[in-house]
Amino acid sequence: MMAEEKRRKYGPSTVARLRVARLGDLGAFLDAGTGSTSDDILLHKTQQTRELAVGEEVEVFLYLDPKRRLTASMRTPRMKEGQVARLSVINVSCDGAFLDVGAERGIFLPYAGMRGRPQVGEVVWAKLYTDKSGRLAVTMEVEDELRRASKPATDVRVGTHLHGSIYNITESGAFIFTDERHIVFVPHKDMRERPRVGEEVTVRVTYVRTDGRLNGSLREPKEKALVTDAERILSYLEEHKGRMPYSDKTTPEIVKAKFRISKAAFKRALGHLLKAGRIEEKDGWTLLVSEAAREAAEGKRENNP
Repeated sequence: MMAEEKRRKYGPSTVARLRVARLGDLGAFLDAGTGSTSDDILLHKTQQTRELAVGEEVEVFLYLDPKRRLTASMRTPRMKEGQVARLSVINVSCDGAFLDVGAERGIFLPYAGMRGRPQVGEVVWAKLYTDKSGRLAVTMEVEDELRRASKPATDVRVGTHLHGSIYNITESGAFIFTDERHIVFVPHKDMRERPRVGEEVTVRVTYVRTDGRLNGSLREPKEKALVTDAERILSYLEEHKGRMPYSDKTTPEIVKAKFRISKAAFKRALGHLLKAGRIEEKDGWTLLVSEAAREAAEGKRENNP
């Protein structure tokens, strides 16, 4: 096996330009450059995108078939080495993942090159490169490339909503690359919940920096968030027979776990619902006020101005 590996000139997960040595019933056999026809690489008819002739050179993507034989395909990666693109995750293993670059097989994303833990079906920012063994690989470490590709936000105002996708999350917050090629930083305090790397989001601009980059928020404005949070509490009450053991005395940790909002937002929403007569508090419990009870209370107020 060692002698075979030393003799072999080409390896899997590479793109090579090879000469058609002969044609057979299965397809074309490509010269592997070892001087032995037994090493010729099969380019199966199903992996050809056009008819071939003996002697011509063809660019192919090399990979291992289920029997671990080196095989060729004319479906090569759609992107060039060093390019960055949004790629779909097609498989995940304990060592990393495989991303779709348009070739016959997915390209390996090593565990060390991940940002977060991508799942099958997700789309992430990634760069194509050649690893130390000479094989094509991808990495989600694309910060430098996206910074170079970004444009300063010269015509964006505070309050503007932009669409983009997250390419990294650090201890400080998330970084978004927008459709307009702007970079937006979102601190953790301005996220309702932790997003996933690769996720598409709509971000509200909160600050335009002097370097042309932006700060943003994934939270709704307080006025709108108040209504959303109140509806979340009402939904919880309706699903739990109109009562819950949570009030403005509940710890922030429990509030966050149950409602995915801060303690301050929870208290604002409770106050809003109390004022509107939608809930009442009794012995540490929050109770849903029925529509009949609200109508009766309203009737009393009208009869006793």
